[in-house]
Amino acid sequence: MKLVEPWIKVEKFDGKQIMKRIERACRTCYRSEDKISEDSYKNLLKNCLNRGHESVLEHEKITVRIYNDIGSYKDLTRHRFASFSVESTRYCSYDKDKYGNEISFINPVYIEDKEIYDNWKKAMQEIEKSYLKMKELGATTDMCRNLLPHSTAAEYTMTANIREWKHILSLRANNHVHPAIRQVMIPLLKYFKQEMPEIFDGIEYDEEFNPEYYAKLSIEEF
Repeated sequence: MKLVEPWIKVEKFDGKQIMKRIERACRTCYRSEDKISEDSYKNLLKNCLNRGHESVLEHEKITVRIYNDIGSYKDLTRHRFASFSVESTRYCSYDKDKYGNEISFINPVYIEDKEIYDNWKKAMQEIEKSYLKMKELGATTDMCRNLLPHSTAAEYTMTANIREWKHILSLRANNHVHPAIRQVMIPLLKYFKQEMPEIFDGIEYDEEFNPEYYAKLSIEEF
């Protein structure tokens, strides 16, 4: 059994250029392209958002890769206007060398009570033992995946347009959301706020959630 930490990788993008492209698309409505200046996107986006004219945000998209527990993607894939490619527990057989002949589980660091944590860990060890025994007996991966709990680590790629990211983050970074979701969504929101403040600054998040629990966020070329 392997205990791992969640992470999130964001495709490299230029937030200012995204907003300027959104501005140019939006100005088609008013044929006011002649009013574009270095910073004109700021007021235009502010006015659009204040009026609820958010469809213009759909012209741009961002892709992220997330490594977290199965439970997190079960929640996130409920969002209809996003695309997902998810590690398949029907195809990925964790008794193989490429997976280290073991199951990886996301370490639930937010379980701070030692006795509760130890019981969780013992349960994961028993699940892995049963999984590997079933494979040894000739069970298919389809059969074995029925054992896998929400704590099982899995990687998934998620793409959404800017409007949908705004919607998702407004719902998935507050204190009503499971800690495993907050671990990845809060650092992602903070990064979006940094890169595109005109769009994301108004979204609140659970500021009391321990930053030590945040998933590591990196920027990469996809």
